Amino acid sequence: MDIGEHIAAEALALVGTPFRLRGRDPRVGLDCVGLVLLSLERAGVPVSEPPPYQLRGTGRERAETILRGGGLVPVAEQRSGDLLLVESGPMQLHLMIRAGEAHVHAHAGLGRVVLMPSPALWPILGIWRAASPPIASE
Repeated sequence: MDIGEHIAAEALALVGTPFRLRGRDPRVGLDCVGLVLLSLERAGVPVSEPPPYQLRGTGRERAETILRGGGLVPVAEQRSGDLLLVESGPMQLHLMIRAGEAHVHAHAGLGRVVLMPSPALWPILGIWRAASPPIASE
């Protein structure tokens, strides 16, 4: 299984988890950032907590700087395991994870992590991919 498929599988395993703003523990709840961090971590991709953010008002440039700082790279085409930066409302950015032909994301309105069929409901501002973790030497 490649790293993208592994990330997607980890995200799918979190469908149904409660939503919680700034949530990082699946027993309590996750927001979109928590979903991404946990999915990457469980797939073996090194992650670190991003700087503080707000539900609304984080600009695209700042979000892209944070994604780059987390070791993600922008790509042109989606594949399973990629992160989508979308604009889910005026001045409101959101992250989703591509899983096959659908997207996993933490839905505040529904109060849980959900699987949403493609195409994305919101404008896609960028597609980001995690690099494969380094292979341990023997």
